[in-house]
Amino acid sequence: MKYKRVLLKLSGEALMGTMQYGIDPKQLEQYAKDVKTVVDAGVEVAIVIGGGNIFRGVQGVAGGLVDRAQGDYMGMLATVINSMALQGALEKQGIKTRLLSAIHMEQIAEPFIRRRAVRHLEKGRVVIFGAGTGNPYFTTDTAASLRAVEIEANLVLKGTRVDGIYTEDPEKNPEAKRFEQIGFDEVYERGLNVMDLTAITLCQENNMPIVVFDMNKEGNFLRVCQGENVGTTVS
Repeated sequence: MKYKRVLLKLSGEALMGTMQYGIDPKQLEQYAKDVKTVVDAGVEVAIVIGGGNIFRGVQGVAGGLVDRAQGDYMGMLATVINSMALQGALEKQGIKTRLLSAIHMEQIAEPFIRRRAVRHLEKGRVVIFGAGTGNPYFTTDTAASLRAVEIEANLVLKGTRVDGIYTEDPEKNPEAKRFEQIGFDEVYERGLNVMDLTAITLCQENNMPIVVFDMNKEGNFLRVCQGENVGTTVS
């Protein structure tokens, strides 16, 4: 394995699979199996997952339901639901896990403590970080970058349904070209939608590479951890 410790960022929408809402059990099982192959190969894995398949703070604001801060807290709770589902799927595969939450909810998750998270990883457990950063106005992309820096991961792996970063949205323009490698400055200049700017800046300032790849293709997660040229690397 090329990398010893990685942080995998999954979107909440990724869990929907072919569904319009919620969690697709088959998609969840595939992700769990892919994570198992990487853990079995000796890589320490931490995971941050979004909550967009259940609730987004901006949706609540746009609909006039709540203010932004309240909406973001609701979104954080949605990430905990997804984290618990992923934890269950991983444990069905025989993987030892720990769920750490940025919001205290002792009945279902440990509070986030950096040293404790690192210790879990050293013991071979998959650590799932729930509830984002615990603060409104920050996305789970930012949470992923922050946690990756805190646990001293080798890189952030953003698992998506697209096989990398393109000059344009490949689902809208088939002629769009994929980057194999790209610098942080060029991401800024081109305004590419890799992660939000706070997350990108945090990675750049801490020399934390990002690999964007297609998580829905079985075996890709392992290939990235082996150092194969999969997806797009931002460094």
